[in-house]
Amino acid sequence: MKRILLIAICLVCIAGPASAYGLYLDCPSSVQAGLPLKCSIDSDLPAGYSFDLVLYRSEYTATELSRQPVTIQQDHNTQFRLFDTQGLPGGSYKVETQYKTTEGEEALRSDSVTYKLVTILDRSSEITITAPMTQPLEDALRIEGSITKLSNEGVQIEVRGPEGRIFGPQYIGTKADVKDDSGIFAYHVTVTSPGTYEVAFNDSRGFIGIKTFTVAPTPTPVLTTVPTTVTTTRVITTVPTPLPTATQSPLPLPVAIAAVAVAGLLASRTVKKR
Repeated sequence: MKRILLIAICLVCIAGPASAYGLYLDCPSSVQAGLPLKCSIDSDLPAGYSFDLVLYRSEYTATELSRQPVTIQQDHNTQFRLFDTQGLPGGSYKVETQYKTTEGEEALRSDSVTYKLVTILDRSSEITITAPMTQPLEDALRIEGSITKLSNEGVQIEVRGPEGRIFGPQYIGTKADVKDDSGIFAYHVTVTSPGTYEVAFNDSRGFIGIKTFTVAPTPTPVLTTVPTTVTTTRVITTVPTPLPTATQSPLPLPVAIAAVAVAGLLASRTVKKR
C-alpha cells in the first residue's frame, strides 16, 4: 500500500512540471535610439493562446510606451516583434509579457523568461545640422553640419522620403574641424517632390541618429492683373471772342449847345405863327 502511494506521489510530481508551459523572451541588451528594438518569443503554450508584449520606460516609475499582441501558432515557431525607438531618450527600458489573466503566468515553468532589460543609447546629440531644417524644393536637399569627434573618418548617410529610400546608404567625406576635431560634412541630394525626408547617420561605431528635414513646395506664381488706364481726351472748343459793341460817342459840347439853340429858335417860330 505504501509502495502504491509513493508511486502515485511520484507520478503527480512528474505530471505537475510536465503540464506547465515554457515561454522565453529575448531582446538585445542595448540598441541605438532610432533603430528598431527586435525581440523574439519562443513558447510551447497551446496554439491560440494570446498575450501582450509591452515596452516600458524603466526609470523611477514604469511608464508604458508601446504594446504588441502575440498569439501562439500551431507550428510554435519563433515569433518576432519590433518596437520603434525613434525619439526615445537614452536610458533604461524594460520589455515584459503581460497576460490576459493571472492564470497565464501561473501556468509557466520556473525557467521561463518573461521580461528583458534594455538600454537605449542616444547618440543623436552628436549630430549638429547647420543647413535649414525646412528647405525650398528648388534647393533641396542640403545636408550640412558636423559630428562630434568624428574628424575626417567620414560618415554614412541614408535618405528616405515620401516614396521610400532615395539615397544610400553611402559614405561621404568629412573634414576635421581644428577647433574641436569634429567631422564637418556637406552634401547635396536632389529631391523631386516636397515632403518629409529622414537622413540616417552611421559611423564606424554604428548608428548615430536620424535628422528630419522638411522640403516645401515651390510657391505657385500669382498672376497680378494690371488695371488698364483709360485716358479721356478732352476736346477744347475755342469760342471766338465777340466783337466789342460800338458805343456812340457823346456829341461835343459846342455842337450840343448849337443844337439846343436851333431847337429853341424853331420852337419860337412855331409859336409866333399861331
